Amino acid sequence: MNQPPEQTKKQQTRQLQIDIGICTYRRASLDEALLSLAVLEVPPGSRLRIIVADNDKTPSARERVEALRPRIAHEIAYVHCPASNISIARNACLDNATGDFLAFIDDDEDASEDWLVELLSTARATKADAVLGPVRSVYADTAPRWMRVGDFHSTLPVWVNGEIRTGYTCNVLLRLSSQSLAGRRFNLALGHTGGEDTEFFSHMHEAGGKIAFAEKAYVYEPVTENRAELSWLAKRRFRFGQTHGRLLQEAGTGLNRPKQIVLAAAKAGFCYAAALACVFSAVPRYRYALRGIMHSGVVSGLLGVREIRQYGTAEAA
Repeated sequence: MNQPPEQTKKQQTRQLQIDIGICTYRRASLDEALLSLAVLEVPPGSRLRIIVADNDKTPSARERVEALRPRIAHEIAYVHCPASNISIARNACLDNATGDFLAFIDDDEDASEDWLVELLSTARATKADAVLGPVRSVYADTAPRWMRVGDFHSTLPVWVNGEIRTGYTCNVLLRLSSQSLAGRRFNLALGHTGGEDTEFFSHMHEAGGKIAFAEKAYVYEPVTENRAELSWLAKRRFRFGQTHGRLLQEAGTGLNRPKQIVLAAAKAGFCYAAALACVFSAVPRYRYALRGIMHSGVVSGLLGVREIRQYGTAEAA
């Protein structure tokens, strides 16, 4: 049966809507992040809508957003979603999304001009439910040389047997019609520790969701002075290991858990030994050491040790 001409015309002229979620908490860098979205190349036949989820106890980002509205052609929805729990903010973006896709970017990142074009192109080509992009770190000259040479802060997906099984929210596009995402939300219990995105995408993948990678969909993240330290990297790697260990613990049964603990401990021991063997070469030394710390975190997670708190610590203090 042929469709009425007016219905066909509506389908042909319907614009694809892409929402962009930015979770923020007392960061002046939100200005630059929003302005980078103002100059994005808009995918043909699409329109953009920005959702700013303010996770502060008071609506501290509201004035900043209102001041920037005249400089940004896209619609901006400001949502106050207290407080100090990153999962609450991420869920606010999901709850307020009205588009076909929802992209996430952090409030301390700048998007490349063709960021969304690359993400959407990969989503269409692969039919994936989520598409990750690379986060390229930008170091100051004051950062340690080994850190700049080794590029320890940039973010890329991890492949296991040729597929991506988990992801991150600092650069991702979600297909909101996906069955693997239906009703899915970030775990509030992980909103202070981090790892909520790892769990979110791991469970999405287990539900049949496909995750792809758009290698040219860059966002850029300046490495601040407090992050350009070995202690920050070590804490980050350990927490990542804890999350992975907890997910393994949830999936493990019977004797599988002790085997995983032994395996993770052995991997940690190997990495620490390799770090000692590279004592005169800074980049591989720190790379092995940090990987050993991550595997130690896996052991911690498998043993059920609570994950370290990363968000909301200033307010708690």
